[in-house]
Amino acid sequence: MSKFRAGQIVVVDWRDGKKLEANKTRPAVVVEDDELFDDSWPAVLLAPLTDEGPHVIRALSVPLDPSTENGCTKRCYVAAHLVTATAVSRVRATPSRVTEAELRSIREKIAQTIGLDQPMRS
Repeated sequence: MSKFRAGQIVVVDWRDGKKLEANKTRPAVVVEDDELFDDSWPAVLLAPLTDEGPHVIRALSVPLDPSTENGCTKRCYVAAHLVTATAVSRVRATPSRVTEAELRSIREKIAQTIGLDQPMRS
């Protein structure tokens, strides 16, 4: 199994998604820590890329403008609030990636989505 790297943009086959799930092939950003999982782990943590549609909550997304590094052809958004674990067998690597600053912003939005930026309530 190949190891995906944090910040790498991949293409994911989610074509059998259920209602409210991704149901097509789409790009996503690898957000997992490179050191956390062994190369044999069968899943990868991803945040999907999407255009400005119904799945974008701007406060919980990171915009990506086209660049040679990310390979985007138009402005898109990393939907951090849709972070998910996906089987490695569904994922295809690309040479594209987000910057370290963008990856940091994505991870901050994920933390915000799951409440890690809030004090714990008892």
